[in-house]
This record gives sequence, structure tokens and C-alpha cells, in this order.
Amino acid sequence: MSSPLQQERDRFDVVVIGGGPGGYVAGIRAAQHGLKVAVVERADLGGVCANWGCIPTKAMLHGADVAHAIDTASEYGFGVTQNSFDMAGLVTFSRKVVSRLTTGIAGLLSANGVEVIPGTAYIPAKGHVQVTSDAGVRDVRADHIIVATGARPRSIPGVTPDGDRIWTSTDALRPETRPASLLVIGSGAIGVEFASLYRDLGSEVTLVEYADRILPVEDAEVSAFVAKQFTARGIRVEVGARIASVVASEGGVETVFTTAQGAEVTVVSERVLVATGISPNSEGLGLEELGAEISRGFITTDAHCRTTVAGIYAIGDVAGGPCLAHKASHEALICVDTIAGEPHVVPLERDFVPGCTYSRPQVASIGYTEQQAKEKGRTINVGRFDLSGNGKAIALGEPTGFVKTVFDAETGELLGAHLVGPEVTEMIQGLGIARSLEATAESLAEVVFAHPTVSEAIHESVLDSMGRALHWPPRRPAAAPAVGVPV
Repeated sequence: MSSPLQQERDRFDVVVIGGGPGGYVAGIRAAQHGLKVAVVERADLGGVCANWGCIPTKAMLHGADVAHAIDTASEYGFGVTQNSFDMAGLVTFSRKVVSRLTTGIAGLLSANGVEVIPGTAYIPAKGHVQVTSDAGVRDVRADHIIVATGARPRSIPGVTPDGDRIWTSTDALRPETRPASLLVIGSGAIGVEFASLYRDLGSEVTLVEYADRILPVEDAEVSAFVAKQFTARGIRVEVGARIASVVASEGGVETVFTTAQGAEVTVVSERVLVATGISPNSEGLGLEELGAEISRGFITTDAHCRTTVAGIYAIGDVAGGPCLAHKASHEALICVDTIAGEPHVVPLERDFVPGCTYSRPQVASIGYTEQQAKEKGRTINVGRFDLSGNGKAIALGEPTGFVKTVFDAETGELLGAHLVGPEVTEMIQGLGIARSLEATAESLAEVVFAHPTVSEAIHESVLDSMGRALHWPPRRPAAAPAVGVPV
């Protein structure tokens, strides 16, 4: 039997299982409320996002941007040639970025008095967590247990990643050499980012998608635009394709798929990347035995992240989509503030969590697509502005892309926004703030946007939804009366 001192040491107000962007933020927030907190992590603090997802991919994509800048330097008067490229150097850079951030996360938890317990967690009963590690088994108790175990890459039937010829996204972040050719299965944000990355680094890339368009969760106009840009860059794009077989050998990987037109196609590539989504890490925790409701592997929660078992909560990817780091972090705040008894905790609007894809061109969106808004029975006004009319985009040498805004025609409510082009991932938050503050088309039209900026395209898109675009051909009847003529 443990001593009273040991029992006190193992007693917490909150135990968080998982140290990713949901878990570590939950730990910090709980500590800010004066609660005694432990975070259990079986691998690395920061989770997939910091270690093998959001952060290292952006570091790698920055390297791809450098490669593109070198390739196009002559347009700006520079005589630069890419004499050599060391894949290991880029991987080393990305891992240094990861190390710096994960070290920072550990420091933040320590500074807030959060205990990090290494090991694998199991919940044998409400209020009880067993943590198994090389040091043995530690039993800890807590009134509140937050499950933030995230997710892992998902494969498809008949295709087994081997870490060599057939990659997961994790493998694609640590190659020893750049593949001469790469076939990517799946064209969500992950697949599209890696297709763009490796193409800019010089690989021949084929992008294969089962749906009828790439980036299928995005607005149809966005999908079509990115597909056109990818094709122009030399990326082979196949949509409506069904994978028949993927066979690896010493010489490469033979992928057979059926096209949307019914033709059977065989592609031989040096590597294949499987980017077909994620699977939640909900198994092995003891949740189902306790009565927690789980659907397709995702833990069912209410608007305040509570599961169907009192005292157990779930946040982030394991609690369902959108499976994004910032959604996990925000749910952490909602969950912990609910535990702490904060009044007026505002539930998350899952439909209005911004999404970003850091390909070239970048994609950013929030809210409903045009089609979704129509399906919800809304009468809408749609504004659109092409970056070919934006001075800053032209000056950057990247005048390709657009901003599309969707408003409720009766109330002016912002229903959705969809951006494609340079640094639009840095611009989408402005529209998130607008939505949060219940801005309308009329109020956004009165905002003064700085010039010259790419973000001015947002203003023009808003004005266009009202028929008032300034720097784009007006959408009015051909027989509109001339200015000053009485009607």
C-alpha cells in the first residue's frame, strides 16, 4: 500500500492523456485556474502537430519555396542557379525547428507547474488512470480526465506502408534522398502539401484522388483552380480514380488504378505516399468498458467536450473533425473552463474553424462553401475578386488566385470565405474575427484596408458581393444607364 505522501503525490485535479496541441494547452489552462495537473504522454510532447505534422511540414515547405525562388530568380534580375540540393540538410532544418518548439512546450508546462508523466495511459475506472512505462506502473487519481490522444495516419485496404517504398506522411518528412518520382494517394491538405513540396524540390509527382476533385472539402472553385495550377506545374492530377493495387519492389512501386473514364492505368514511381486521412487513437484506453460512446473510432462529446461518462472529457482529433491542431487547442480551453466552472463558456462552431493548406498556391477557408450554403436553404450573395487585379500580388510576381466570400442575402451574415494565393493562410484569420464579431457585408465594406496588400482582395470581394467592386469589371446589365442620365 502506498504511503499518504505517495497518495498525495498521485492525486490530481485534472489528468490529461496526450501532450499534443490539445493536451498541453489543456494542462496549461488548468494550471492557470489553480488546479493540480498532470499530462501523460507516451511519445513526444507536442504530439503529431509539432513533431510529425503541422510544424515540420511547414519547415520543409519553406525549403520548397526557397527552391522555387531560386528557379524564378532571373525574373527579378538575379543570376542564381541551383547547383546542388541536399535533402538531408532540409530534413535537419525541419528537425531543428521541431526540437526548438517541443523544448519550449516542455518549458511552458514546467513553468506552469504541470507534471509530465511519461508512459501509456489506461482508465480502469472513473477518476483513475494507470500509466505504464519502462519504470513500471503508476496509479494516479483525478476528478477530471481529459482524453487528448489525437490520431495517426490511415492507410487503405491492400496498401501497407513499409517506411521505405510506401510512405506515410511521417516517412515523407524524413527521407534520406529526394525521390526522383512520387505518387501521392489522397488529395486532402496533407496529400496536396506533399505533392506541391516534392514537385518544387524536383520530383516528378502524380496525385491520385478517389473523389471527383482534389481538396474535396474545399469550395469547388478552389479545387478546380488548384488542380489547374498543379497541372501547369507539371503535377499529374487524376481524380475519380480507384486504386487497384500498389506493389513495392526493389526497383520502385507499381501502382495500378482505374480512371474516372474506366481506363486502367499503371504508374511506376520511386516512392508512394499514402495520404488518405487519419484514424483516431481511442482504442486501448478502457473507454468503451466504462460506457463511453464511440462512433467510427471517434469519441462522442457534447458542446463542452464531455463524454457520456461523468468526469471524462475528450478533445482534438480523437473527438472528431475538423481534425486540426487549432481546433484541438480551442477545445482545450472550452473543456478546462467548463471544468473550472467558468460562466458563459461558448461552444465551438465546428463549421467555422478555419482550414489552411500550405501548398503553392496556398488555400485558406472558413465556413460554408457556396454549395453548402445553398443546400442549407440560404439565399446568398457571392463576391469574388481575382488577384490579377491586386497590385501587391502583381508586385510579388504571384497574381494568380482569388478571394471568394459568401454572405446571407437577407441579413448580410458572413457564411463562408475561400482564398487561394500568396500568404492567404495569414489572411484567413481576419475573416474569422469578422465572423466572431458578427460583422456583415455592409460593415466589412466600411473597413479601411491598407494599400498595397494582398488582403485588399478581401475588401474587393465583399464589395463585389454587393455589386460595388472598385477594381474589377462590374456585374451589371449590359444596358445599364450612363451616369447622370435621369431614369
